[in-house]
Amino acid sequence: MLWPVLALLIVGLVISLPATAVLVRMGRRLGALDSAGSDGHRKLVLRDVPNIGGVAIFAAVALPVIVGVTLLHIVGAETWARWLPALEPLLPRLLEGGDGARSSSATALALVGCMAALHLVGLIDDRRGLGAWPKLLVQAAAAAVMTLWFDVRLLEMLGPAASVVITIAWIVVVTNAINFMDNMDGLAGGVAVIVAVLFMLATLVNHQWFIAGVLALLAGALAGFLVFNFPPARIFMGDGGSLVVGFLLAVLTARTTFYDPSNTEFALGSAWYGVFMPIVVLAIPLYDLTAVTLIRLKQGKSPLVGDQQHFSHRLVQRGLSPRGAVVVIWGATAVTGIGGISMGRLEPWQAILVGVQTLLVLMVIALLEHASRRSVPGEPER
Repeated sequence: MLWPVLALLIVGLVISLPATAVLVRMGRRLGALDSAGSDGHRKLVLRDVPNIGGVAIFAAVALPVIVGVTLLHIVGAETWARWLPALEPLLPRLLEGGDGARSSSATALALVGCMAALHLVGLIDDRRGLGAWPKLLVQAAAAAVMTLWFDVRLLEMLGPAASVVITIAWIVVVTNAINFMDNMDGLAGGVAVIVAVLFMLATLVNHQWFIAGVLALLAGALAGFLVFNFPPARIFMGDGGSLVVGFLLAVLTARTTFYDPSNTEFALGSAWYGVFMPIVVLAIPLYDLTAVTLIRLKQGKSPLVGDQQHFSHRLVQRGLSPRGAVVVIWGATAVTGIGGISMGRLEPWQAILVGVQTLLVLMVIALLEHASRRSVPGEPER
């Protein structure tokens, strides 16, 4: 199943690349350009760049999933088993579920439906500005659907109620962490590619083929989009893209099994601290979300109102070019992510070293932010 999953990465790229090229021209013709959004974002410095790139990202993930599920049911299990023998053990789960769980096909379609809702909300917000609370409500509703009805759960050992609350919170937080990172050309897309590839590698090792396949589609979709989004950007993903990307990463990490204490041969390990792997891989986006929220609260502002106080902006204020700041954050994401991918297989002292490494990276970032915050007071966005 390794090669089919890797082929899906190419599928995502092949759909996203030409679609993004078309959207660059279409956005200009339709006037679907960078916009001020809601009242809280009026200080944006607008650019004559289309912000509908999320359409290509969404299509490159959603269309193959829909086509794949449709073909799976039309062609039938026996034919698929003949064409792709490695798929045969997975077919019952894909088509029927079992033990009270919904099938992977049903879960996939539900995931696409929730993505579509967030995509639509993001597209509307990119044009008219919905404000933060309507978007948060839709995010929470989509998270609740996947959590309550489609077996997307974190930390189930804590009990059903705690697991549901933690999972919904995780999905909303990660969705907004990626949305917050969409503040500079190539930043959110590049960080998300790195994160998606790292999680894809983990799920490949773990033989969670469905999750690996969707992550491959996402990585390919983002790579195709980045061809036109790398600074200086010719198109932005907008909320119509960043909400979808963040939601996908959050749900897929919640579906991934990062450790199995009952199986010493489990590919990702049996140590309990393996559960921290997604936090370590997503350390940079989560740090940016946390730091900006605290800064805004300290200033008496709503944490949901955009401004130019993200880590990327601080690096630019300290003398880096926007492109240099983006590459630095990509590198920091790769450093923490690579360190965290094998958490569950490490000895305790090795896991502590990974944790210390991650904290040191974040401390360096915090020092840079603190120093720049004292020296440069500016505020306008993008």
